[in-house]
Amino acid sequence: MDISLTNSRTRKKEPFRPIDPENVRIYVCGPTVYDRAHLGNARPAIVFDVLFRLMREVYGADHVTYVRNFTDVDDKINARAKESGRSIGEITAETTQWYLDDMAEVGVMEPTHMPRATQFIGQMVAMISELIEKGHAYEAEGHVLFAVESYTAYGALSGRSVDDMIAGARVEVAPYKRNPMDFVLWKPSEPDLPGWDSPWGRGRPGWHIECSAMAEELLWKTPLDEGRLSEAALAHPHLFDIHGGGNDLTFPHHENEIAQSCCANGVEHMAQTWLHNEMLQVEGKKMSKSLGNFFTVRDLLDGHDGLPGVPGEVIRFVMLSTHYRKPMDWTAEKAREAEATLRKWRAMVEGVEAGPMPEGVLKAIADDLNTAGAIAELHKLAGAGDAAALKAGAGLLGLLTPELGDWAAVPVDLTALADRLAGARSAAMESKDFSEVDRLKTALLAAGVEVRMSKAGVELLPGAGFDAAKLEGLR
Repeated sequence: MDISLTNSRTRKKEPFRPIDPENVRIYVCGPTVYDRAHLGNARPAIVFDVLFRLMREVYGADHVTYVRNFTDVDDKINARAKESGRSIGEITAETTQWYLDDMAEVGVMEPTHMPRATQFIGQMVAMISELIEKGHAYEAEGHVLFAVESYTAYGALSGRSVDDMIAGARVEVAPYKRNPMDFVLWKPSEPDLPGWDSPWGRGRPGWHIECSAMAEELLWKTPLDEGRLSEAALAHPHLFDIHGGGNDLTFPHHENEIAQSCCANGVEHMAQTWLHNEMLQVEGKKMSKSLGNFFTVRDLLDGHDGLPGVPGEVIRFVMLSTHYRKPMDWTAEKAREAEATLRKWRAMVEGVEAGPMPEGVLKAIADDLNTAGAIAELHKLAGAGDAAALKAGAGLLGLLTPELGDWAAVPVDLTALADRLAGARSAAMESKDFSEVDRLKTALLAAGVEVRMSKAGVELLPGAGFDAAKLEGLR
């Protein structure tokens, strides 16, 4: 199966050719763990989960290594600890588990590795030392800074010149910087802040260095005797295959990662392919607390502001209905439509074994992760009544899986209610009194049940907003 991906670095859709087909290697920037993940945080997690599933399908589950990190040393975490009076370790342990729980509920598989920044301080210190040795970084007043002018390709990913970046960015002005664009690799820590010993004194890493160090350690320096990385891959001018994240990370985070990694390791490029997902809106507007449309994944799952909860599978379906390179607009209407579709599909595939992977679905996803196109293929399969193919194709998108199915369980016997309505209709045809038929239909519709009546009989399907509790009076 040919895979093509839009490479942010070259700004072109390109055929994907792994450096080492025996070990396709992916790195995605994960969350900073100081609070609940908001809805926008779920988009890259879901998008790159589909990429992970695609690569496993094409190259084999044992031939894909996916790394997604946790940033657990950060000034936001320090501030949260200070304002709450709780320890940093307690906060990061709790919020990391929150993230894992929330992402599991929207069908995100756990990556191969989920490193935490605090586990790789030694590797960061070693990389910083190497950058100083090679003339790409310098120490100043307890800080170590990357010298941007030492890396002539700086700005290639974002397509900006250094002068443009200075003009358009909020650059931290500091007297110890040689150039306003130089960024922090290491900074001193006060006694009440997390810190580690280093050649430059007790301190902590800057944000960007962690991803470079973890990607190098987990995706490039894998021991050859484990059979995970070939000699050819080690000699390649890229460290690994794919680096992903939200497009808000392109500058400065990813730009700085590239500079560090290329200069420290003497490679031409950090990653062969860069993928960036677009941002999320809510009801056509940018999500923000000031507009009152900011909510976390947990808010949506459990219900908020008097609104009922939205099943994780529904959240996933809505997210995948828009191509990852386009802005995604979350709306209540899309969620209702997604719920109705998923209920119908789950009813179709109940008790059915998944068949071979449908070519149309696989081709769509392999074409630059065209999940919207893949969902259109699933609609065709459902329309044709091919439940086995529907189940297989949906599974590649992480839909209709057993893990996400609890929400769609129907705690009432709709078949019995359908028979009851059919009997009432038959009696009404004789008596011409349709009051009982109307009463039953009204109650069913109020509970979110789709009522289909034809000469063949009566069919009841749970639809969007289905609420079994509203059928109590009909039992």
